[in-house]
Amino acid sequence: MSITVYVPRDSSAVSLGADRIAAAIEQEAQKRSIDIKLVRNGSRGLFWLEPLVEVETAQGRIAYGPVQIGDVSTLFDANFTQGGEHALSLGLTKEIEYLKKQERLTFARVGITDPVSLDDYLSHDGYRGLANALKLSPEEIVKQVTDSGLRGRGGAAFPTGIKWNTVLHAPGEQKYIVCNADEGDSGTFSDRMVMEDDPFVLIEGMTIAGLAVGATQGYIYLRVEYPHAYEALNAAIAKAHAAGYLGDNIQGSGKAFNLEVRLGAGAYICGEETSLLESLEGKRGLVRFKPPLPAISGLFGKPTVINNVISLASVPIILDKGGEFYRNFGMGRSRGTLPLQLAGNIKHGGLVELAFGLTLRELLYDYGGGSATGRPIRAVQVGGPLGAYLPESQFDTPVDYESFAAIWAVLGHGGIVVFDDTVDMAEMARYSMEFCAIESCGKCTPCRIGSTRGREVIEDIMAGKELAKNVPLLRDLCNTLLNGSLCALGGMTPYPVLSALNHFPEDFGITG
Repeated sequence: MSITVYVPRDSSAVSLGADRIAAAIEQEAQKRSIDIKLVRNGSRGLFWLEPLVEVETAQGRIAYGPVQIGDVSTLFDANFTQGGEHALSLGLTKEIEYLKKQERLTFARVGITDPVSLDDYLSHDGYRGLANALKLSPEEIVKQVTDSGLRGRGGAAFPTGIKWNTVLHAPGEQKYIVCNADEGDSGTFSDRMVMEDDPFVLIEGMTIAGLAVGATQGYIYLRVEYPHAYEALNAAIAKAHAAGYLGDNIQGSGKAFNLEVRLGAGAYICGEETSLLESLEGKRGLVRFKPPLPAISGLFGKPTVINNVISLASVPIILDKGGEFYRNFGMGRSRGTLPLQLAGNIKHGGLVELAFGLTLRELLYDYGGGSATGRPIRAVQVGGPLGAYLPESQFDTPVDYESFAAIWAVLGHGGIVVFDDTVDMAEMARYSMEFCAIESCGKCTPCRIGSTRGREVIEDIMAGKELAKNVPLLRDLCNTLLNGSLCALGGMTPYPVLSALNHFPEDFGITG
């Protein structure tokens, strides 16, 4: 009887040598005449332990990591295929503290299954949500999503049920489901992990969305920098089609939904939904004026649902277990769970899925283990390059949308980038303006010109030039960007700039 060994195919693990480890394990097993079945699973999200090798035993899956090429022969010497003790032994995977304390709903299968095995997906509760959805009317599906309290996980946090209901009742012979998979925010990788490590859950979520609003065609707009996700998604889509989970007659129901992956060209602005639609239509990625909203006139002028990967990947469990089940996680108006991503100067970087409500401090220290350098954490940026910089005095803020809004911050996509006490916050503010200038689509003046002037003003401040004049000028410019920009790129650039200025004035040469 063969022994099942798991080595992740996730791109983070691959970048750390997982492909070489997998090949070495197969070679060593063959040399020793040990019959193994090698499964390329997804990553568990414990990136500091990658490549993480697991073996199936009678007690459960035993983990070893981080494994290097030189460790492979010693693992076999230690009888790791039977769960033997080794210096890299981590015990039962499910008992690792970082994982054990999580509440994985959207990521329930990630790291457990072979991502492109439909049989694996089905044997781990896959397509149960779609089976239930096929028995419901569109209105009943939308009600389940509305009752769940699910809000957009891409940044704006708009209630998903309201958006779907608008598209459901919008007139139109053709409607579309568009997945925004242009995950461009710094420190974010949860979308990538879903697409690489559990692509069927996104496909199922989009299919349910199609049934809910009467859309028969879906598109995944994927950032070009994700080749592993592109491969996994297309493989999974082909298998879903072949098995009747996509196509013109889904599981014999007479209902249709087809799905394609389209690659972007590397523009950050195409993470904004209307720029994405322009790009998807084959045009330059420029922001559209609103109204009309995409829910009324979106892709090719038709009613369109646009949600990000995590929003759509959260739908199957809602339709499987019910809106009330999902709503029981979280706090206030922030319901369910959010995959939080720890990056930057952090000891234990990786993905943590938890219900809304824990504090930043718990996340940074109980999960993240503090800074990688061992120095005090001075600031964290939450919500990507347009998110506010939060000082240590705000680390006890609960992780939920309203609590962050109350301190003039954004939770966004849940990406958290950590900085220790060596960071220069004036330089970080300058970078924010520079980022906006480089990535601006150029359609509106505040963003196109204001960001360049903002970078120049910050550089003058950093050089100590006329602080009494330039600091108020920077604040006035930020007010123009905040209130005059067409989209969130210009409209949110003041968040990192002003938070750095307000919380770390000494880095700008401001005293007293």
